[in-house]
Amino acid sequence: MRRIDTRLVIGGLLILGGLLSLLDNFGIIKNAGDVFWGIVLGLCGLVFLYIYITNTSNWWALIPAFALLGMSASNLLPASLKDWGGLAFLGGLGLAFWMIYFTDHERWWAIIPGGVLITLGVISVLDNITGLDSGGILFLGLGITFLLVAVLPAPINRSWAIIPAAVLLVFGALLGTPFKGLADYIWPAALCITGVYLIYTFFRGKNTE
Repeated sequence: MRRIDTRLVIGGLLILGGLLSLLDNFGIIKNAGDVFWGIVLGLCGLVFLYIYITNTSNWWALIPAFALLGMSASNLLPASLKDWGGLAFLGGLGLAFWMIYFTDHERWWAIIPGGVLITLGVISVLDNITGLDSGGILFLGLGITFLLVAVLPAPINRSWAIIPAAVLLVFGALLGTPFKGLADYIWPAALCITGVYLIYTFFRGKNTE
């Protein structure tokens, strides 16, 4: 199969950019720049997705693929939905890590960035639309992420993740309530408990050798 000359690709994109600019000048399409870059970023994302589809061992390609597709979606959103742009990008990037995990459970570590990025995306929407304090949502999202680390299938035991999950969930539930001050004591106590648990598992492993 003959390779496509890069001059054809760049030339086509330049023509597309010029046409969109003309349509913007005539008032037919608004924000032509966003549309242009949205298309370019989307095409680049599809290239990386193609790299993964043709060889699934290239799982790394999912990260730039969904990052670029998320940026593309953010650029192509209409003005009335611009507040959702952060979720489009961060959620898309988070989805990449979830796909990395679901295609191979040995990559269970991908659950953490996947959950964190989607949580941050949701928070960006809440901040833009409601303006409310989203600190509690952050800790709840992180808590759910670590809970998923503990319960989802993987080749190794990750029961340790239940401790930070429980702490973060309680911490998130307390924020925004009259009991918010308790969080100042729960966090350091949780650090101590986690440290004791890790030391205990270390010595228990030594005794069984």
